[in-house]
Amino acid sequence: MRTIEEINEKIKEGSVVAVTAEEMGIIVEEKGPERAAEEVDVVTTGTFGAMCSSGAFLNFGHSDPPIKMERVTLNGVEAYHGNAAVDCYIGATKMDPERPFEYGGGHVIEDLVAGKTIHVEAEAYGTDCYPRRRVETDITIEDLNQAILCNPRNAYQRYNAATNSGDEVIYTYMGKLLPDYGNASFSGSGLLSPLSNDPDYETIGVGTRIFLGGGIGYIIGEGTQHDPKNRFGTLMVKGDLKRMNPRYLRGASFTGYGTSLYVGIGVPIPILNVGLAEKTGLKDEDIWTDLLDYGVPRRVRPVVKRTNYGELKSGKLEVDGREIPVQPLSSLKVAREIAETLKEWILSGVFYLSEPVERLPLDVEFKPMKVTGEPEARMVMESAVTCSMDEDLREAAEKIVRGEVNHILVTDEGGYLKGIVTSFDVTRAVAEGFRSLKEVMTTKVITVRPEELLGSCIQKMEEHKISALPVVDKDGRVMGIVTAEGIAKALGRRRF
Repeated sequence: MRTIEEINEKIKEGSVVAVTAEEMGIIVEEKGPERAAEEVDVVTTGTFGAMCSSGAFLNFGHSDPPIKMERVTLNGVEAYHGNAAVDCYIGATKMDPERPFEYGGGHVIEDLVAGKTIHVEAEAYGTDCYPRRRVETDITIEDLNQAILCNPRNAYQRYNAATNSGDEVIYTYMGKLLPDYGNASFSGSGLLSPLSNDPDYETIGVGTRIFLGGGIGYIIGEGTQHDPKNRFGTLMVKGDLKRMNPRYLRGASFTGYGTSLYVGIGVPIPILNVGLAEKTGLKDEDIWTDLLDYGVPRRVRPVVKRTNYGELKSGKLEVDGREIPVQPLSSLKVAREIAETLKEWILSGVFYLSEPVERLPLDVEFKPMKVTGEPEARMVMESAVTCSMDEDLREAAEKIVRGEVNHILVTDEGGYLKGIVTSFDVTRAVAEGFRSLKEVMTTKVITVRPEELLGSCIQKMEEHKISALPVVDKDGRVMGIVTAEGIAKALGRRRF
């Protein structure tokens, strides 16, 4: 139908037709993909969300006497130095140890782009050619020779949504998740997502020119964890930080998780054929994903339900027969702004499309980390001694003695966990004249799932200063108990 070269000629002549992905959806719905392909030359996309795998290469130039930097910090945030003498890489998620969870590498990058002064400290071991052992100075981005945004993984094709079935609040890269499915969150811009508009990577590849952080950037390959078979493709991108805009590069702090960098990315999709017109005419309801239970701290988290971006963007989801609120982690407003800005750049002739020299791979397999010999809770789980809520303290005390245990789980007729009492609770309750189990049991119980790793069990016990964890299934029914004594015995049997 048309080539990228022909589209660039139309950009040069001022006759190109560019629309945003949202506008293309309306055009395709009203006129069909064939007519849309005839009328539209380029569709612009946009996304603006937290992209933890982001960072920047910086070159400071040589001091006098020169130094081969070994440990480098920028505003207190350590940068990686494994390169040449005065090069470093500042990563978005590295935090200032004096301001953890408040200020990190993403904030340093935003401050650099905003023209703010950055305090640099570097130490070295000293060599004959680099004799200096320490330098401390203040710089701005203009003092750097190169400041190159280089992000190994950005712009996921789509994201899983998150919720929490657990019994306590958890803090994740998907934000704060309330217990008992109290809320859900999602990321991505849905129908504006760059890779969702070209899911087979017909036009996106190495060398594709893009909107990056308010400036011009390029795709330099598939991103890390690129998983095209499951529609979780990613991009590796780079661009000149000196030409970017802090509005589209924002440092971020996630409570209890860490720091990150919000990155604005827009990719132009040239409409080379009818198939691309059809793909760019997608709706939010066409992009399906899973709502995962982050209350289970495992790599493979349970799928609570299938959902789509239409439902996610509505702000509410139905889970277990009730409605829960859904919050976006990405900014749809800024994503629209990026798609609109990229469209205006193309229409005004300041942005030309580039032909990728190599397409993104479609056959890459995403593998999990290989970890050997790590036991799960089910492997150290013991049978639990239980009581019903109607039993009195004397009966509970007798079960503790007969079972030679320190913990009694209180359950209802269906086997659902209602509380827990310890031998100390029972002894003190008897001494103080209590008779009912209901009066002394702890109802807010910290639990584990059978598939949780032993390390997670130990962490929970340490955090909550407890010595046992009831093991429950996904519905809350008691399966057994993990105790500190049981863990100690299991670890003692292991061969290291």
